[in-house]
Amino acid sequence: MVELILKAVVTGFILSLMIGPAFFLLLETSIKKGVRAALSFDLGVLVSDLIYISIAYIFYAEVSKLMVGKHNEVLKIIGGILFLIYGVVSIIKKPKHQSQEDIDNASNSSKDYLLQFFKGMMLNLANPMVIFYWFSVMALGTKHGANSVFDNILFIGVLLSVFFSIDILKIIGAKKLRPFITDPVLRSLNLITGSILCLFGVVLLLQGLLDRF
Repeated sequence: MVELILKAVVTGFILSLMIGPAFFLLLETSIKKGVRAALSFDLGVLVSDLIYISIAYIFYAEVSKLMVGKHNEVLKIIGGILFLIYGVVSIIKKPKHQSQEDIDNASNSSKDYLLQFFKGMMLNLANPMVIFYWFSVMALGTKHGANSVFDNILFIGVLLSVFFSIDILKIIGAKKLRPFITDPVLRSLNLITGSILCLFGVVLLLQGLLDRF
């Protein structure tokens, strides 16, 4: 069991270093809206991860077939379109510079928390590759001794705890950049984040189309 926990800690740390769309939006939210809003966003991502993990575990055989089946192509195409739309919106929207006082006031709004929570959850759910990602992680856990329901819960639980803890450090680190943020920087941040989302969407879309045709 100790070995399994250590494997989960190491795996969680390695996975936290991977950079994806959620990573950039997490930093952007921390810079623009503050730590609490970013934590709400990250909690949404975490909940969507738990949803996909549950699906991957309960429907293990079906997910395994999806990884090589025709439905995989459709999921990639849909996910790619959603990321493209979100990316384009991020690029064209005009950033509004806020003072620290404005951020603190906004962060005290439960509506803002809820909005960021659903934003994080829907962004992650829009990526069909996440379920395959967690499927692979669970297979890795099985390889390292997670052969029972308790072992799997322990492995995933420790992994997610490490993952979320490092995300908190990222959020706090991004907040330190707040004094250097100006309107031109915000516009550049929108452009970079939107471009990354569009690039991710194009890759998913092309993969789906190439697999299909």
